[in-house]
Amino acid sequence: MLRKKLFRTMGRYKAQFISMAIMVALGIGVFMGFNMEWYTLDRDATKTYEATGFADYRVVSDRFFSQEELEAVAAIPGVSEATRFLKVNVAVEGSTDLLGLTVTTNPKVSGLYVTSGAAYDPDVRGFWLSDQYAEKNGVRLGDTLTLHYTGLIGTVEISAPVVGLCKASEYMICLQDETQMMPDYNTYGFVYMTPAMLRASVPVEAYSQINLISGLSKKELIPQIDEALGRTAMVLSRDETVSWAETQGEINEGVTMGSILPVLFLAIAILTMVTTMHRLTASEKTQIGLLKSLGFKDRRILWHYTAYGLTIGLVGAGLGIGIGYFLAWFIMNPNGAMGTYVDLIDWTLYVPPFCWAVLAAVVGFLTLISFLSVKSMLRGTAADALRPYSPKRVRPLLLERTRLWNRIGFGARWNLRDCLRHKARTGMTLFGIVGCMVLLVGALGMNDTARSFVTVFYDEATAYESKLNLTVDEKAGPEANEKAAAIAETWEGDWAAVSSVQVGEKAVGLEIYHVPHGLIRFIGKDMEEVTLSETGVYICDRIAKENDLAPGDRITFSPYGSSESYEAPVAGILRSLSESVILSDAAADRLGIPYQINTVYTRAADVPAGGMISSVQSKQSILKSFDEFMELMVTMILLLVIAAVVLGVVVLYNLGVMSYTERYREMATLKVVGFRDRQIGRILIGQNLWLTVLGVVIGLPAGVGVLQYLITALAAEYEMKLTLGPLTYVVSIALTFGVSLIVGWMISRKNRKINMVEALKGVD
Repeated sequence: MLRKKLFRTMGRYKAQFISMAIMVALGIGVFMGFNMEWYTLDRDATKTYEATGFADYRVVSDRFFSQEELEAVAAIPGVSEATRFLKVNVAVEGSTDLLGLTVTTNPKVSGLYVTSGAAYDPDVRGFWLSDQYAEKNGVRLGDTLTLHYTGLIGTVEISAPVVGLCKASEYMICLQDETQMMPDYNTYGFVYMTPAMLRASVPVEAYSQINLISGLSKKELIPQIDEALGRTAMVLSRDETVSWAETQGEINEGVTMGSILPVLFLAIAILTMVTTMHRLTASEKTQIGLLKSLGFKDRRILWHYTAYGLTIGLVGAGLGIGIGYFLAWFIMNPNGAMGTYVDLIDWTLYVPPFCWAVLAAVVGFLTLISFLSVKSMLRGTAADALRPYSPKRVRPLLLERTRLWNRIGFGARWNLRDCLRHKARTGMTLFGIVGCMVLLVGALGMNDTARSFVTVFYDEATAYESKLNLTVDEKAGPEANEKAAAIAETWEGDWAAVSSVQVGEKAVGLEIYHVPHGLIRFIGKDMEEVTLSETGVYICDRIAKENDLAPGDRITFSPYGSSESYEAPVAGILRSLSESVILSDAAADRLGIPYQINTVYTRAADVPAGGMISSVQSKQSILKSFDEFMELMVTMILLLVIAAVVLGVVVLYNLGVMSYTERYREMATLKVVGFRDRQIGRILIGQNLWLTVLGVVIGLPAGVGVLQYLITALAAEYEMKLTLGPLTYVVSIALTFGVSLIVGWMISRKNRKINMVEALKGVD
């Protein structure tokens, strides 16, 4: 009998049960999906690192490493594997593409993972090409590639067949340089060749790095490496490489996202469930009394009604798991959002163990809520239980003692009293509206912020069309700078000298600029244009925060490979794409800092490579990577907006139906005394609008605060400034009010079905 009643009651309150199941499913689904994303990335990236021997440290010097130096480093206690390593950008004959030409003398370190074709063999003459680049450019196994390089070792041409396709953790995020945000395999990839091919193609063993695997800390390793080499070398940890730092950044961002927005979804779902189940059991009070009067024991009635919460929890959890897997797959698949950024050897989805614990806890909690709600109704005799539910009496409002009260319309007075009588429902409605508003402002505001960032840094801060990368011999001295300056003058360009320095224990960039044509502009903390002074240096916002520096303080930095250190006043703080110390060439000359010009910016669009110009990068290719980044962001924003709207509709509809059920007799009374359906509908919609206005007032600043936190936590490396356009405010407010009005209209239409005679029957 009770089993049949279970299904009949679910049918009677189907709107509440369906909405509760949807809310639980959304809460669990979003929570699982977001947490599966970062956990899957962590697990699959670790597989790639281990399969290809991702190096823990990279030793970089201004001259090539010999076999003897490699052996000396490999002999350091705590170093398990080491290799000499070469990585240079080369041009592909017949196109404007570039490839990262890579050679490792020990494939156990910084090696490759072959996806098709021949296994890696150090004696084979051939190329192992990035499978992503090959797919985008129609390169097949057996095709011949001809690569050109102009640099320290002169001009080199290498031709060989493609014998294998591969992936490599060194290029897990395959960016040409720090100006690109997204990989573009149409124009840039990587290729491995063997040491034997390098010896046959180049007159010197041109290994500019020693990569090694070691469990030692950087602080422990540096003095031992300096002693083994007999000179100072730059040591970069895996944290200072793009493939590790950016991937870990994505993982950390996922952890942060998984602890904010999904938790908000889950909290709204659970709290709404608490309120709804309490009101649902209250509306079943008479039924509970009938069961008691028929002789059913309290324990049996208790478990019967507890089954409602358990059923909703299990159904919601099952649907939520499906939603979670879909969200995770949507982001984490080779053709999905993350697949456009990270190149992994495996894309298996993983669920964090704590997600199963949270899921079990949610189902258990929902069951407990049902249990406790019914238990309170079972107190007393059957006669007590048979009395229908009546709302609590509330004390008269202070406003009622004023003259203003009599000037307020009947609907406003009725809604004020109802809000105070049903505080839990009112609070949950307000919480749902605030949550919807926070999600909308956060999602749309992130889009505004990212677009403002692109506009400022790539439309306003850069006026060049081409970036010329120069190869110079740092030992050449002033002659190399004179040649580089002559190239800049020939192409009517500005130039920069970019190198690495150490600030504290961290490697950062040192960028020295000469910008007579204004092709490069510098952006301050308030997004204003800054002119470099001739007396001090400028630091990026990250360096300022990490070292607690402000304008007027002094900063000390040391160029790698040199025992010299320089101290300079901080002239200002800039927003920068890279973590850098920035100064003018005049300031560098005053401070006595040596530099080599290695980059030229020009308005010319078609500049041929050759001579000192090793490669040419167009501004359009950089902007293209940003367009891809924005497409990815728009997809994520669209998901959040849809989720926010669905959340708002479900929460407000569920609470609206609950409100309608609770006030059924009151609305019947209004109809009896002459109120029309339209008038009652306006009263119901009016309460929704009041709460929506209050929710918008609270949600707007809350959304801005959440967005500021997300920008700081998720995009600190881009030094974005929070930007909210007028359209974001308009759309967020319009969508929130739209959801409220639609739900209010849907609830108000139920007034037509009120049976006045039946509703007013009951025991008082």
